[in-house]
This record gives sequence, C-alpha cells and structure tokens, in this order.
Amino acid sequence: MSKKPTYWNSAIKYLSNKDKVMKKLINQYKDKTLTTRKDIFYSLCKSIIGQQISVAAANSVFKKFNKACKGKINYKVVKKLSFAKLKSCGLSRQKTKGIKELSIKFSNKSFDPKMLKNMDDEEAILYLSSLRQIGRWSAEMILLFTLNRKNIWPVQDIGLLRAISNNYNKKYLPPKKFVNYLKLKFTPYCSVATWYLWRSIDDEPIQY
Repeated sequence: MSKKPTYWNSAIKYLSNKDKVMKKLINQYKDKTLTTRKDIFYSLCKSIIGQQISVAAANSVFKKFNKACKGKINYKVVKKLSFAKLKSCGLSRQKTKGIKELSIKFSNKSFDPKMLKNMDDEEAILYLSSLRQIGRWSAEMILLFTLNRKNIWPVQDIGLLRAISNNYNKKYLPPKKFVNYLKLKFTPYCSVATWYLWRSIDDEPIQY
C-alpha cells in the first residue's frame, strides 16, 4: 500500500468548508486515508472474484487464487494456469472466463492499462468496462482505489447510498436529485467524500 493521495489534505479542507456533515466525518475518522496498491491487474482480479458474494466468501476464494498463483498475481502467472485450476479456487465459470481473458488481454496488449492515464474518468470507465465481468461499478472502484482518481462518485454503490441516507437524514434510497446535488457540492473531490461516507458505516472500506 502507498501513502495517501497527494490531493488528500486539500480535499479534506475543501470538503470541511463545503459541508457540515463532511466536516464532522473528517474530524471523526482521522486514523486512516485512501491508499492504493498501484497494481491494476491484481485489483481487477480481486474485483471479479468479489462480485455477488459475501466479503468472507470472496476472501476465501481469493486466498485459494493467491495460493494457485504462488503469491504472484500477475498476468503471466495467471495465463499459465489451466481453466480447471482456476475454477478449483471456487470461481464460477463466468468469473474463471473473466480472469483468464483478462490475463490474455494484458499479455497481447489488447487491453493496455497505460492508456488510462490519458483518459478522463468517463473514457476510463468505458475502457475498463470493455473487459469481461467488469461493469461500471467495478470500473469506478478501480479508478478510485487503484488509480486514486479524485472525483469518483459511484451512484450504483449500495454502501454509498445507505451512508448518504444515514448521514443526511434521507429515506433509503435517497432521492436521485439529492445524490446529484451532493456530487456537484463535493466536486472536484467526490472520491474523498465517498471514502468518508463509507467509513461512517464500515470501519474498513473495501480495498481493491
């Protein structure tokens, strides 16, 4: 894991001045910050594995996957693993296909993560979403956690919506108009606002 993003201190000052709820959360949770492991292949694998299963189940499968990779999760190692070997980790057929195809696309450069640097957020989301098993939500998690983009506001995330409802005394689901209002209010630091809202409902935000 790395240090906090370079924009973090500017973001918490900006958000504290913009919003009373955010100021309270920032003062309440000073122990940790958003970090990144800067390894997009690893993060994509973890994202695919964790889809539609509990955190405990995802951790169990990921542990077996890591063991199959002998602790070296990269496209070269994964590409050499057989379909059966991957599936034996507890992966569904679709997730196995997704991870296998991911390793091939990284290998032949039909997906090049370096291209993301020159893309804006929406372009990057569309590019990531071209991968099997990676939808908009997964792409946003990669931009937020792995690339540390500063203005990601994942409106499909149930945790974020629940945290908005809890902290702003809104019904669940919170009105779309209000969610969009917060996005405008928190821009250009929506990622930091998202992180603090997650912290308010879960002491350990998921790390991809």
